[in-house]
Amino acid sequence: MIEAIPILDLNSSYSYLLWCEFFSETSVIVNEGKETVGFISGFINPTSPDTLFIWQVAVAETERGQGLATKMIDSILNRQVCQSVEYVEATVSPSNQPSQKLFKGFAEKKNVSCDISVCFEEDDFPGEEHEQENTFRIGPLKN
Repeated sequence: MIEAIPILDLNSSYSYLLWCEFFSETSVIVNEGKETVGFISGFINPTSPDTLFIWQVAVAETERGQGLATKMIDSILNRQVCQSVEYVEATVSPSNQPSQKLFKGFAEKKNVSCDISVCFEEDDFPGEEHEQENTFRIGPLKN
C-alpha cells in the first residue's frame, strides 16, 4: 500500500514487519475484504510518554476524503496503551498537503492547537534529496 502513495517514504519489508510486531498497540491496519485501505504506524515517544508519534499514514485513493485517517488516529488514542497520551505528533514535509490537512483538521475537530515547528532541515538527510520535515504537535487532548 505504501508503494501506491509516492509522497510517502518507502521502507524495507523488514522494517514494516518489525513495526507490526513491536508497535502493534499504537498502529492500525484497515482492510476491506482482502484489500488494505488504511494504515497508520505510530509509537509512544519514550522520552515523552504523553505523546503519540504518528510515523506514517496511508489511505487508499478510493477511501480518501471520507475521514478514515481521523478514525484510525481516534482508534489508536482510544486504546488502553494511550490512556496517558495528551499530544499527537507527526513530521510532515511542506509538499505533503494531504497530511497537513489531516493533522490541522484533527486539531480543529478536537478543538486544540496544532503547533508547527521545523524538525529536520533538508541538509539533515545525508546522501539524499529530501524536503525539510516539520513537526505538527496537536494537543493537549482531553481524555
